[in-house]
Amino acid sequence: MPTLGIIGSGNIGSAIARLAVASNMNVVIANSRGVESLQELITELGPLAKAGTVEEAANSGDAIALSIPLTAVKDLPAGLLRGKIVLDTSNYYPFRDGRIADLDTGTTTTSELVARWLDGARYVKAFGNILAHHIPLLSRPSGAPDRSALPIASNDAQTKSQAAAIIERLGFDTLDAGTLAETWTFEPESAGYTRIYLADQSTPDDQLLSSTPGPTPADQVKAALDSATRVNVAERAF
Repeated sequence: MPTLGIIGSGNIGSAIARLAVASNMNVVIANSRGVESLQELITELGPLAKAGTVEEAANSGDAIALSIPLTAVKDLPAGLLRGKIVLDTSNYYPFRDGRIADLDTGTTTTSELVARWLDGARYVKAFGNILAHHIPLLSRPSGAPDRSALPIASNDAQTKSQAAAIIERLGFDTLDAGTLAETWTFEPESAGYTRIYLADQSTPDDQLLSSTPGPTPADQVKAALDSATRVNVAERAF
């Protein structure tokens, strides 16, 4: 039985953990607050899940879901994820992360920056363009007619294929969104970010966290990414 290591127990990390145990995967989940802080979540997840240190989650997983604040990534132990398939949800939020010059100038994407920080990891950008509460609501069994798709990107085709198999087990189709240089198409405020999964596209911003999702197949995701224009990150406050 495969094991998914999860580093980060926030809304997205916890949502992925729920999908993993529902798909009969073992889960080892870690956060910065320690094992004791995870006991309620572990009880909810059941016998397939256990809490561990960041190192235990990294070492136990056949793949790793990384869902921590962007600036915390560079503080992970050097080489921790070397050789591991990493499904990274990172986004750049200046209000939280402060200004990062390399991103503000547009010389690199968030994913390219994180991949550099995680030197040696088999890096895939995934789950970063969907609201956390939409993840369990849109997950469907393989072959379901109302299954939704998530864009994934990587600079390595084999890694991308293996990541797609994991995500499909978790309940989503995948769309090949290209390389890490192209991930701006589904970064915050882009056409491929969060709103594409809304049942009602007119939902006000202040209601997004309680919004209802609608099935979003791969062709709809592709159309959104194809229509995207690059956001001027230096002008973003969010």
